[in-house]
Parts: sequence; structure tokens; C-alpha cells
Amino acid sequence: MKETDIVKEILVGLAKLRSTRLFRNNVGLYRNPNGQVVRFGLCKGSSDLCGWTTVKITTQMIGRDVAIFTCCEVKKPKEKPTPEQEAFISVVQSAGGIAFVAHSLDEAENKMMNI
Repeated sequence: MKETDIVKEILVGLAKLRSTRLFRNNVGLYRNPNGQVVRFGLCKGSSDLCGWTTVKITTQMIGRDVAIFTCCEVKKPKEKPTPEQEAFISVVQSAGGIAFVAHSLDEAENKMMNI
């Protein structure tokens, strides 16, 4: 299975789980015909899928929904994230966000259920 197929499965599958909404984040650069470099994506190493998971705060902000930054780095089976991708995931987690690597929809769902 290609990584793009796994990305599509996770995008659709996680949209049904815990009010998670993710978007494709392509990272890279393009040199236009004038020779100017155009960079796109959040930053080098940022995850393939980024968005939010809506949760209800139960103590300090009773009844209020809050969006928690959520990222999923998608890899084909047996592939590992780059050091930049691992660093991005670590920074998101340290800031209170949700970030992980997934090789399939099942793995992504399991990681979301254990948060």
C-alpha cells in the first residue's frame, strides 16, 4: 500500500473519531520560473496530517469545547520518521498537543484512543 493511500484512510477514519479534523500538510519548496524559492507547509519536519481534536474541558472551563493541536506522521509499514519529524512530534507533545506516527488507520485510531 502506498503512503498516499494510508494518508487518505487516516484522514477519513479519524474524522469519525473523537471529533478530530486533520488536513494534508505537504512540506517542501518550489523554484518558480523567476528563480525565486517558494516554501510551503508548516515547517521542515512537520507531520503529514495536522489539525485539531475537540475536547470538552470539565473543570476550569466547564462545558467549553477546546481544540487541541493534533498531528499524525504517516509512514509505510516498517518506515521510521526522520530526525526532523521526530523533533516536531516531540515539540507538539511537549506543548500539550497530540502527535504520533502511524503506519495504518488501525494504529492511528489506537493511538487516539489512548490519549
